[in-house]
Amino acid sequence: MTGEVDLTHDLLALGTMVTGHAALDEILSKALVALGSVIEYELAAVLRLDGDRLWVQQAVGALASPRVRQHSLSLAKFPTVQAALRARYPVALSAEHHASDEGDPYDGVLDLPDGHACMVVPLFVGDRALGVITLDGRVCGQYSPTAVRLAGVYGQLVSMALWLAEQAQVLDRSRTQWIEQTRLLTQELGGADVACARLEASESEGMREVARLARQVAASSLPVLILGETGTGKEVVAQAIHTWSDRRNGPFVKVNCSAIPEGLFESELFGHVRGAFSGADRDRRGRFLTANGGTLLLDEIGDMPLAAQAKLLRVLQEGTFEALGSDRSTRVDVRVLAATHVDLEAAIAARRFRQDLYYRLAVFPLRLLPLRERVEEVVPLAMRHLAALHRRTRRGPWSLAPKTRARIESAPWPGNIRELVHALERATLLVPEGELLPQHLGLGPLSGRAAPRPQDPLPDFEANERRYFEAVLARAEGRLYGPGSASEITGLKPTTLRSRLVKLGLR
Repeated sequence: MTGEVDLTHDLLALGTMVTGHAALDEILSKALVALGSVIEYELAAVLRLDGDRLWVQQAVGALASPRVRQHSLSLAKFPTVQAALRARYPVALSAEHHASDEGDPYDGVLDLPDGHACMVVPLFVGDRALGVITLDGRVCGQYSPTAVRLAGVYGQLVSMALWLAEQAQVLDRSRTQWIEQTRLLTQELGGADVACARLEASESEGMREVARLARQVAASSLPVLILGETGTGKEVVAQAIHTWSDRRNGPFVKVNCSAIPEGLFESELFGHVRGAFSGADRDRRGRFLTANGGTLLLDEIGDMPLAAQAKLLRVLQEGTFEALGSDRSTRVDVRVLAATHVDLEAAIAARRFRQDLYYRLAVFPLRLLPLRERVEEVVPLAMRHLAALHRRTRRGPWSLAPKTRARIESAPWPGNIRELVHALERATLLVPEGELLPQHLGLGPLSGRAAPRPQDPLPDFEANERRYFEAVLARAEGRLYGPGSASEITGLKPTTLRSRLVKLGLR
């Protein structure tokens, strides 16, 4: 009875170590020592399978010498060991095994008598062989069936330890890779803190106001709707809000709603369970679970399917959702930021966007100005990017010619900052270093036609209506409609304009 109690205590203690954070070598050592309390041996070793060879990873006991710890053997030369791995059951070697051509796994390393006590315990997880435990003693004889069964129980525990250690290594590599990728991306963007500082110190008064409002709302947990044309820096503002919030040490997860196929949207955002749909061969965490404790940016939310919008509304209201194919609710703590260049009010009118979701997201809207309305920011933005490109690529340096500065300030930049950056990068490929001219950025003269001659301002309409229309007709050369016509200048329909002119006696 006492032996059973000791065995149960050992198994519970080892189980706690396996599922905890103890080092693998420590777990293996204690497992083998604990095994010695119920099965006598003078050498107990764990051998890991690598290809077609077994390598000693841990060894304890009176015979555990440095030579033993450096020992390896070819699996092909030991049919009994192969048979134990195939059968998934321990084998107690007999005198016949030692006398055969197979010999002992430690021949040439240990001087053990023929017929000594020896056992091979397979280590496996599912259909995968991990290695073996070997037990050896100098005393001649064969291990009993009871000892074989006990060794099999310990073998399962050691198998679990080896498998968990492998998974931990995989996760650690993935975590290291993720950290490095995040570091490189952050470095490429100039760092979150640097981006925040630049936002607040922008040359544009409009962007400084956006920064002030962003810092103000960052302290709350409210959703924020960031509006602006493509390339205006919506993601930078979202990153700043996350960085200024008390969630800055949590994850910042981005989802581009326009890049996800409609059929996969719910799975991507909320996850799915195994068997939820054809091809779902395992559970998957969605972006909401990944962002738990942090911030989730839903970029281009105007392209989100209606079915997913209903589920998103519930997360915003209740903080819960069900993974696709599951009936269990999952609770998350996620700050949602949304960004779009789409006119959501028009999308609501067209029944492409839910009105209740819009009101939930637009509690605190932030509207970013296009670059053409932030002219004072264009040249400093360009110079900062050129300097960053020089540091990152070790090419250049470059400068902007005075006429280039004037030209990039007058360009419309429909793609905003993104278009400006791409134009600069293209120019630095054409010019290895030195001064960049307008043609290097794909910018021609200010206009393909002659510059318009200065014109006198039109008289005030309210003060002198007749003089106003006389000047309009003179400028339009008498044309009432078409490009450059009086109708275009005044914004009046041709029929309305004609009746007004008739009334004033202007034909």
